Amino acid sequence: MGERFYFDLYNGDGDLSDDVGITLASAAEISHEVARILTDIARDEFTVNERGGVITVKVRDHDGRTISVGSLTFTYEIFENP
Repeated sequence: MGERFYFDLYNGDGDLSDDVGITLASAAEISHEVARILTDIARDEFTVNERGGVITVKVRDHDGRTISVGSLTFTYEIFENP
């Protein structure tokens, strides 16, 4: 059996604390889960109409200690023709 980790989300829409968590076979799987969360959120929330934003996922262990953090920064700019 694995260990339960909690993935809290921080973005421009406010903070979302994970009170359920997921069980992973090992701590080595944390980076894959963080990457999956960040890319899912980026695909669903960032549009070309936005100039950008930052999404951060903080990972907590069963004791509530932050043990890892991952962030994704999105920037988009249109250059008008002179």
